[in-house]
Amino acid sequence: MDAVCISVGEGGAAMRVLKSDSGYVLEGDWDGQDAVNAFLNHLAGRGFSAATVRAYAFDVANLSRFLVQQAVGLAAVDAPLVFDWIDWQGVRRTDQPTGGHRSSTPPAASTVNRRVAAVRALFEYLVMTGVCTDNPVPSPRRGQGLRQSQRGLLGHLGPGRARSGGRLVRQPQRLPESLSTNDVDAFLATLATHRDRAMVLVMLLGGLRSAEARGLLLADVDMGRRGFG
Repeated sequence: MDAVCISVGEGGAAMRVLKSDSGYVLEGDWDGQDAVNAFLNHLAGRGFSAATVRAYAFDVANLSRFLVQQAVGLAAVDAPLVFDWIDWQGVRRTDQPTGGHRSSTPPAASTVNRRVAAVRALFEYLVMTGVCTDNPVPSPRRGQGLRQSQRGLLGHLGPGRARSGGRLVRQPQRLPESLSTNDVDAFLATLATHRDRAMVLVMLLGGLRSAEARGLLLADVDMGRRGFG
């Protein structure tokens, strides 16, 4: 089994993401471990790729680290606590392990939003299976105004409408960077085999993800149409 240890709490407790025969599981001393592992098994059973299940496992493990440090169980998670978790991720912390794979630098907004989406999916599963009655993770369209706060000068105006887009944390709008023709040619020149060049061109010209390109079979190629069936 492959394992990556994620230290949690002050008492030396740890949550580990383990690769098993059926996918990925969380192992450690946490009350939500069984529920999370049932969720990960559900994802694998629905045909999600191993990389996707692994990403969900690490994202939920981040929540478990926060809950253990706060001495809060999974069943006690509510909307204000979700926002506390989001704030906690954005604060530089000195209790990070120094194994080289983690940094004290706060994560990007896109990373936090991905983690929130993973935890929202976890609770959707728990509601679906009857473990929870409600999903405590606010939906993006009602993710504002859930904290109790003192009214300021403009408090009578209310929180306003939440922006659409599926995110609780605002992300900077960046245009994607594209490679120049010379950069593409230089990269293709470094590939030693026709197979490697074919895979790269399929992803580059066809927009396929790496997992999709790796899963292609010769039968998927329609030589007559010069395309994929």
